[in-house]
Amino acid sequence: MTEEAIIQGCLKNDAPAQRELYNRYSPKMLAVCYRFGHNREDAEDMLQEGFIKVFLQIHTFENRGAFEGWIRRIIVHTCINILKKNKKFNESVDIIHATGIQVREDSVPAIIQAKQVVECIRLLPIGYRTVLNLYAVEGYSHREIANMLDIEESTSRSQYTRAKAMLEDILVRKRILQKPRQDVDWLAAVARR
Repeated sequence: MTEEAIIQGCLKNDAPAQRELYNRYSPKMLAVCYRFGHNREDAEDMLQEGFIKVFLQIHTFENRGAFEGWIRRIIVHTCINILKKNKKFNESVDIIHATGIQVREDSVPAIIQAKQVVECIRLLPIGYRTVLNLYAVEGYSHREIANMLDIEESTSRSQYTRAKAMLEDILVRKRILQKPRQDVDWLAAVARR
């Protein structure tokens, strides 16, 4: 089934088209939800709620940009709304946990596995993890993140800086990353693998 046929079928509430859309995009979107959720069950709940919104809002897709990107934006916003509704984003961590080594790109071994990095990202406090995912992985600006999360832009920047430092510390402690040099930021390259 082509993407256009899936969209047209979903617009008519055709169950096989809806099933095809879900089967085609849910694995990638579950990975997005997994980065935001506290555990697999949370991620699956976020995914289900996100796809309900996809089906309810499919009439708003205007064929501008990629359909997968449109779905991803809905999923990300669903995850953020669930975190905000449950007030999980407001969990905080003392600044003492954010001190340490600066994050650097050229120290990342070529064999580093994205799964290991994602697992380490999941160890971050939810606020740090959310900002890091939105900025480094999803590509939102700090201004956009501030608007989404109802925080100050400076808070987004500081949460991202602290998240990078804490993530680096975790990666070094788990021996996934050696103590990096201090000249190039590596996080965005690793996070998007």
